[in-house]
Amino acid sequence: MSITSSSDFHVRLGRSDLQATRICLGTMTFGEQVDEATAYSILDRSVERGVTFLDTAEMYPVPPSAARYTLTESIIGRWIAARPGVRDRLLLATKVAGPARGYDWIRNASGDLTGQDIIAACEASLRRLQTDVIDLYQIHWPARNVPSFGSIYFDPAKEQPVTPIQPQLEALGKLVQAGKVKAIGLSNETPWGVHEFVRLAEQHGLPRVATVQNPYTLVNRSVDNALDETLFREQVSLLAYSPLAFGLLTGKYDEKGLEDDSRPGRLALFETMKKQRWGRPESLAAARLYNQLARDHGFTPTQLALAFCYRSPRVASTIIGVTSVAQLDENIDAWSLPLSPEVLAEIDRIRWQHRDPAQ
Repeated sequence: MSITSSSDFHVRLGRSDLQATRICLGTMTFGEQVDEATAYSILDRSVERGVTFLDTAEMYPVPPSAARYTLTESIIGRWIAARPGVRDRLLLATKVAGPARGYDWIRNASGDLTGQDIIAACEASLRRLQTDVIDLYQIHWPARNVPSFGSIYFDPAKEQPVTPIQPQLEALGKLVQAGKVKAIGLSNETPWGVHEFVRLAEQHGLPRVATVQNPYTLVNRSVDNALDETLFREQVSLLAYSPLAFGLLTGKYDEKGLEDDSRPGRLALFETMKKQRWGRPESLAAARLYNQLARDHGFTPTQLALAFCYRSPRVASTIIGVTSVAQLDENIDAWSLPLSPEVLAEIDRIRWQHRDPAQ
């Protein structure tokens, strides 16, 4: 059942001492689509199969809400407390939310992320996760003005005074020095941001980012547009999120579109999700082409999308999000599937015509 015997199933994250599994269990569904008992079953099965890298965040579950904010971390913490010894087997990652972005329950709708905010959020996550140390602590999105979550253009008119990167790094350094965090990472970052975090860390003797967690999927390969060079040259590892593009690359929406609620998924269940980048008509149109390519070559759409990320030299670990043990097994089983040069060429051909619609 375990796949840890695979010689290439573990990877060092950046220049840190962390050794992660090449598949990471994402948990943003825990507490919304997934109840606590099912979450425990998924977590148990993940560890049984050798996937011991877990990723969560203080803002989970998604869609975000004031009523459920931080619930996912609490569920994982209770699971850890009920499984003596399991914590020692895990690489546990979580994230501090960036500026509120309209979520008024995050630090009283603060438009900033200060060093004090980072320290307070980390200590709260430690309590909820019922652990003494977080292996990988990440900034969920930048405090500064950047194009992200569907925005594709940098707009100088949106500039606001926020905490600079160096004070944030100094706060993260205090957490590392105190033994509360082993390594640090970023999420939804830009090439400039990654480079600046690394530059300042090296200049001031502060912790060096080990990872960047950004979307990387057949319908959003914006990483390949410059961030890939930055990650390679600065030796920072990519954690690929949304490899199935919120279900678009499973084929479930191919026939009836996003209004098909007969096959439960976030894009069908939550109206707010349809308004995001994954809900664009262009994203579904491109996904249908990739899904048909998969079928033409004897794969399921899910297998093709995951195998693309699993075997990409750009990706250190792929974050999978599931709502059942059966989905978890299907996603893990795709690890062993190779993609031929012919299939990879066809993938690039589709991308040339439909360039990153879910960026």
